[in-house]
Amino acid sequence: MSSEWLPALGTLRERVQILQKSQTIGPEGGHATTFVPLATVWARVRSLSGALTSQADGRASKISHSIVIRYRTDLSPGDRIVYRTRPLEILSLGDLNGRRAYLACRCTEIEATG
Repeated sequence: MSSEWLPALGTLRERVQILQKSQTIGPEGGHATTFVPLATVWARVRSLSGALTSQADGRASKISHSIVIRYRTDLSPGDRIVYRTRPLEILSLGDLNGRRAYLACRCTEIEATG
């Protein structure tokens, strides 16, 4: 995350919703995963790269994003950020400068293409 520059507060121009991953145990012993709304925050969103992959016997596009938000401690990999109705899965998190001012989230978006 050290390659990220520290943004001025005014550059966090996009509204994103944070969804926290929650798993519950089902009556048959399995588990169900749901995503619970946690907060809506200001962010800086950048697309980093894109590629075509295969997923479940089909093709999919995989796009990686860098999202910078104000620092918070209640996020972890596996949670999601919704950006313009697109769910992005958080892969990793990092404090940009070690001062707990900004949090850089590396995310991925996978979309079936047919």
